[in-house]
Amino acid sequence: MNIENKTILVTGGGTGIGFSIAKKLSGNGNQIILVGRREDKLKEAAAQLPNTSYAVADVTSEADVENLVKQVKQQFGGLDILVNNAGVATAYPLDSENGVYEKAKFEMDLNYLSVVRLTEKLLPSLKASKEAAIINIQSVVSYLPSMVLATYSATKAALHSYSQSLRLVLEKANAPVKVFEVFPPFVDTDMAKGFDADKLSPDEVARDIYNALQKNNYAIRPGRTNEVYQSFLQSPEVTLKAFNGVEA
Repeated sequence: MNIENKTILVTGGGTGIGFSIAKKLSGNGNQIILVGRREDKLKEAAAQLPNTSYAVADVTSEADVENLVKQVKQQFGGLDILVNNAGVATAYPLDSENGVYEKAKFEMDLNYLSVVRLTEKLLPSLKASKEAAIINIQSVVSYLPSMVLATYSATKAALHSYSQSLRLVLEKANAPVKVFEVFPPFVDTDMAKGFDADKLSPDEVARDIYNALQKNNYAIRPGRTNEVYQSFLQSPEVTLKAFNGVEA
């Protein structure tokens, strides 16, 4: 798809992968809208990029989402690309006696349900575009769950299923909206600080997304994710145990 003269909204756009995506897509006449909860981070990020503004919003808040959608329509006249990037991951054992439900609910609200709501509210604007895209930032654990990130993995599996269905629905309706899914491994962001693993830089992920958009490659697997995915297709159970450090 063409990535010029687009209005692009990026949730979680003040730092990490979201900021790197915004940076990569900035320029070429594009208008960037960074969305997040921390105004200081958003303001600092927006100041570094051309034609970039920001909106303070909690995407898990219905009221904030309603205000955001109104702002996009009134201030920008519409939207061409929605990047659903905001997310959270919590590492803990599933056999913990305390807090599993609460942590899972928090992750599900942010990583999955907020995406469904924001996409629903912005879909009319995207459909009105000549060429639009939804980019859902997922994870290798969307199809290969981690036992230390079990409920996070479940949220990303839900997002993967939703994204596939949404793509088919929009294709059947001949809507001008493409649905892209991004499955990065560990990325060097604040969210992954506590994990001892090889990590990609956020800029590498953004570069792969940019290239995939131009080629209409809907499944984007940066770094080692493609290798792991191919292994998973050949031997799901063995790959799952190896991925989790469990002897087969």
